[in-house]
Amino acid sequence: MKFRNLMLAASLALALDTGHALAQANKPADDSKTTPNKPVTVNGKVISKAKMDMVVKQRVAQGQPDNDQLRRSLLEILVNQELLSQEAERRGLLKSSDNQIQVELARQSALANLVIDDFVRANPVKETAARAEYDKIREQRGTREYRARHILVETEATAKQIIEKLQKGEKFEDLAKESKDPGSKERGGDLDWAAPTNFVKPFSDAMIKLEKGKFTDAPVQSQFGWHVIRLDDTRGTQFPPFDQVKPQLVNGLQQQEIQKFLAELRSKAKIETQ
Repeated sequence: MKFRNLMLAASLALALDTGHALAQANKPADDSKTTPNKPVTVNGKVISKAKMDMVVKQRVAQGQPDNDQLRRSLLEILVNQELLSQEAERRGLLKSSDNQIQVELARQSALANLVIDDFVRANPVKETAARAEYDKIREQRGTREYRARHILVETEATAKQIIEKLQKGEKFEDLAKESKDPGSKERGGDLDWAAPTNFVKPFSDAMIKLEKGKFTDAPVQSQFGWHVIRLDDTRGTQFPPFDQVKPQLVNGLQQQEIQKFLAELRSKAKIETQ
């Protein structure tokens, strides 16, 4: 159903854009007398100024400027939508149960968005909450970051063999090709800069004890397998300023509140399987 909805949405967008292009091609060169700010009727059905203002508001929120050019463009789209809606009714397409379900799903989606928007307006995330989240994350990250490499294998015996090869002078980056970690094996085992909390505890405990340039002299076991770890470097934690990450923090906290709101609605609802 989701794929079908995407196909229908793409087809509609193409039809509307095509209709808009045809309208632009057929309209007179001097369109200064057009009045995109006034109501328009299509076969007696009014496209109100309020509807126009609503779609303009949506485009402005996406960064487009509110001007006559935008309004004329949106007016063409609204006219095309009205024509297609009328044609759907003329053809009796809403008599189909599948089409009725699709319209109802679109209606429910619109209503759900309205409720979420209303909830967010009534429960804005305060800057103090965003600041507290920022401080919590900074504390979790700690004051130092580590750049390490690792080779992950299935057995302790294999890990010991790799350590013996390293002790004999073989390159860590070459031996990392044996790793079963697909995310790092092609980079010589490099895990990039990260805080110790980014790793499982046995790994981080072993990593922070290493001296720069040294590797573990015994395999380190985690739930993923057996690791051979080398510490390449350390540095003070690189943390972005609050103002730079504030939008992401606010969005994350808003999502948490929305999930709590939904959980509350579900706890009060009577949901039965039939």
